[in-house]
Amino acid sequence: MDADVIVVGAGLAGLVAAHELTSRGRRVALVDQENAANLGGQAFWSFGGLFLVDSPEQRRLGIKDSLDLAWSDWQGSAGFDRVDDEDSWAVRWARAYVEFAAGEKRSWLEGHGIKFLPTVGWAERGDLRAHGHGNSVPRFHIAWGTGTGVVEPFVNHAKQAARDGLLTFYHRHQVDALVIEDGHARGVRGTVLAEDNSARGVRSNRDRLGDFELTAQAVVVTTGGIGANHDIVRRYWPERLGTPPGEMVTGVPAYVDGRMLDISAEAGVRLVNRDRMWHYTEGLQNWDPIWPGHGIRILPGPSSLWFDALGRRLPDPCLPGYDTLGTLKYLRTTEDIAGYDHSWFILTQKIIEKEFALSGSEQNPDITAKDRVGFLKTRVLGKGAPGPVDAFLRKGADFVTAPGLEELVEKMNALTDKPLLDAAEIRRQIEARDLQIANPYSKDAQVQGIRNARRYIGDKLGRVATPHRILDPEAGPLIGVKLHVLTRKTLGGIQTDLDSRALGVDGDPIEGLYAAGEVAGFGGGGVHGYNALEGTFLGGCLFSGRAAGRAAARQTG
Repeated sequence: MDADVIVVGAGLAGLVAAHELTSRGRRVALVDQENAANLGGQAFWSFGGLFLVDSPEQRRLGIKDSLDLAWSDWQGSAGFDRVDDEDSWAVRWARAYVEFAAGEKRSWLEGHGIKFLPTVGWAERGDLRAHGHGNSVPRFHIAWGTGTGVVEPFVNHAKQAARDGLLTFYHRHQVDALVIEDGHARGVRGTVLAEDNSARGVRSNRDRLGDFELTAQAVVVTTGGIGANHDIVRRYWPERLGTPPGEMVTGVPAYVDGRMLDISAEAGVRLVNRDRMWHYTEGLQNWDPIWPGHGIRILPGPSSLWFDALGRRLPDPCLPGYDTLGTLKYLRTTEDIAGYDHSWFILTQKIIEKEFALSGSEQNPDITAKDRVGFLKTRVLGKGAPGPVDAFLRKGADFVTAPGLEELVEKMNALTDKPLLDAAEIRRQIEARDLQIANPYSKDAQVQGIRNARRYIGDKLGRVATPHRILDPEAGPLIGVKLHVLTRKTLGGIQTDLDSRALGVDGDPIEGLYAAGEVAGFGGGGVHGYNALEGTFLGGCLFSGRAAGRAAARQTG
């Protein structure tokens, strides 16, 4: 045999699984279609948010969180409704993951040298129902180093294991088939791809040099999701979310192509919940793209006004930072706007300086570099928008600015094929909203949300602008931002048991075959159900990769 265990995919889940295996003395073949520059996969590019429950950071900020509250939020968001079938393992994975987040997750990460910013973000605030979707309290813990820093210790572990003779890298090896014999995973077959020295994230060639086959006692599939393959996204786009957009921007590199899902199905693996997916409605065209169609997501504070393509404010809970899929559903199912692929933010300079963050390690160089002094100077003591945000404001194709509303709307209309926005109607809506600012209470749901957010010290100091009139000249200039749907995650995939063993179409485990990360719906074929609480994608890779590595080590012991 070529190894004790073959791990297919060198992203975060694969690296964690490999670490668990090599730490127990198992020989690992780590197979990936990309070059060595791409170790860590799409996790490298992430903002580095991690879902933790009742953490020291939360307690220092006065946040009262608990396992019971987090589990209530998770169930309200997931909406598991296939518990006798496709959700049968997902709901068990969900409970195990929330217990992990409330228990050893933080100390386990610290054991790998991963530390967190002192503030905790309040992502995905939800649908405004206590029993519904969303985080009741802030839980989004940002790792010093962003996703790059989360990946780093596991990359280092893999390289050390290679030096110790326990791990062999097979870069530029594209798996085309799983080898299953007599109900047992025996290895993989595939194509050796031509050398490609492209930089990290850049689309590489698929030129074929030859074939390969590797054998082992077990195989772990950790190849990610479908976000870069818009054909697959559209194929499984659920009817409940309306019609898929004609044009979308892409939040992940081109290698996140979904190939291994169908390859696994051809080998007899059961795929579930393929109609569940996670895409953002606050996507931007990257002015400095790395991969094809490269999009960046705005991580918005709650103050920007959100308008549909025809210039109408979105109803609650379609508010910035609240209900991702609820907003996507509204935009894609409302009859007179479903034919348009964009929506709009209108905001002020004062809002963009305090509230705009951009997702991605490369968009947060101070945090990625663990530059605490730079972080304080830029984000706490500095004036103006952070550098990457300012670059989009100056260079981004989706941004326009103007001192007055009529000029702003004229520029916004210039970004679409035909003018769809009426300045007088937009003014009427903004003036009505601005009248709600004078008092510390309001009937406007968004203004209520802003004031509620500022009762949390983390938001008041660093995330939410002081309430002000959008049309106040002192807060300007005005800014318009054209927003696109940005593809990101599949929430379904290979169904697995709690040991990450891949299940066959009969529901029984396939001996020697494991799956982890996004290809497994981050565990069980859909740990998030219909909605995610954010900070759970990296955590899902860590948790499921750890489970797969430990289980495969036991099998091959």
